Amino acid sequence: MRMTQSASDLDLNLLAALEVLLEEQSVQGAARRLHLSEPAMSRTLGRIRKALGDPILVRAGRGMVPTPHALAVRAEVSAVVERARALFVPGRDADLGTVSRTFTILGHDAIAASLGAPLFARPAEEAPGIRIRFLGESHVDVPLLRRGTADLEVGVVDAQEPEVLVEPLFEDRMLGVVRAGHPLLDGELTAARFATEADHLIVSRRGRLHGPVDAALADLGLERRVVGTVGTYPASLFVLRDTDLVGLIGSWGLPLAAELGLAVFEVPLELPPLHLALAWHPRHDADPAHAWLRDCVRRLAAEWPTF
Repeated sequence: MRMTQSASDLDLNLLAALEVLLEEQSVQGAARRLHLSEPAMSRTLGRIRKALGDPILVRAGRGMVPTPHALAVRAEVSAVVERARALFVPGRDADLGTVSRTFTILGHDAIAASLGAPLFARPAEEAPGIRIRFLGESHVDVPLLRRGTADLEVGVVDAQEPEVLVEPLFEDRMLGVVRAGHPLLDGELTAARFATEADHLIVSRRGRLHGPVDAALADLGLERRVVGTVGTYPASLFVLRDTDLVGLIGSWGLPLAAELGLAVFEVPLELPPLHLALAWHPRHDADPAHAWLRDCVRRLAAEWPTF
């Protein structure tokens, strides 16, 4: 990191404060986390700005957003703070009852909807100082694990950074989903009926109007009519409940579909499997608290329903 003062003059406590400020993106939130007054936290932010020669956080409406330089150094700051904390942890096992951390999990909304309730319950029982926040997938590909914006990715991992560690969870497949009583459910469902007897809705964070289903239909000389897209699977289920559209969902969405009274069926096509996995940056590999988080997600994923 570039500094405007010598490293010997730098108070390492500023790095811990910077980590919290970048997590909270709020002077008020950081002050609360660090048990400081807001004026004291504002003065600390001023010292950080002077030390780094950068505003770090700037106003955006009622909130604050990190500068490009803050985003660039965020992962490095987190790594340094974690290494410093590790120096004062006896052995490799952390006392989860005393750990104070915020973990950010990257994944689409259906993952948050499926994992959220049981995962939020785990810290309350085992690690009350750990907070978890889910971050939705963006319409653009950004190296969030490398930057430190996210600590763990859950889902179909497409991280391009070669250093990212990936652990397979299980192989899944896409299932068809429609409202209860949909005409498509009557009689044998063929590829031709699937393609032509109903309109389709796609879930795409980039707004794409085609996908693997269209490629599989094209191989059979068939084509479906896609009327539009939505950005998340939960949103698609509410649309499907109130229309005759046909959608797709993985096993992680089965509880959501059941709650809305939707019908799920096998798609009569050869579709590529979905490889669900965990992914994280190597700087977290030996961190006991992060290992605890990975184990929580691993155990909960093993309990996901299958069709």
